[in-house]
Amino acid sequence: MTGTVELLLIAGEHSGEPTHPDAIEALAGRGIEGDRYCLAEPAAGKASEGNITLIETSALEHLASIGIDVTGADVRRNVVVSGIELNGLVGQEFTVGPVRCFATELCDPCNYIEKRTKPGVLRGLVERGGIRARIVEGGQIKLGDEVKPCT
Repeated sequence: MTGTVELLLIAGEHSGEPTHPDAIEALAGRGIEGDRYCLAEPAAGKASEGNITLIETSALEHLASIGIDVTGADVRRNVVVSGIELNGLVGQEFTVGPVRCFATELCDPCNYIEKRTKPGVLRGLVERGGIRARIVEGGQIKLGDEVKPCT
């Protein structure tokens, strides 16, 4: 199963509005260049386990189906993808275009997202909040890039 990158997001500040570039630079062990969570240098441990976050368009479609209209920017994930189930990638390597990642955990929704959006988002994203991944090999991710598990 393969997916497609539909939207890219970078938020330079914690509460700042994200930008929607056509391409982002993924830095191995650090994060997305210009993102608020990008590390100055690769670090061991939990801090380096969530360098990049991804969510499926189907999660946003699910929210819309229960009357909650939000955008990819509202849920504050770096990459919005279609055509692939992300939860099944946890514990595996996958690629986003030329970038190799290792899916470390589900990216459960938090109260902050619901406070920024609408009531019900938190409940609507349970087990649909996307994944966190460590960037193993960096590179440029572009809109339309393929997302696929490594074989």
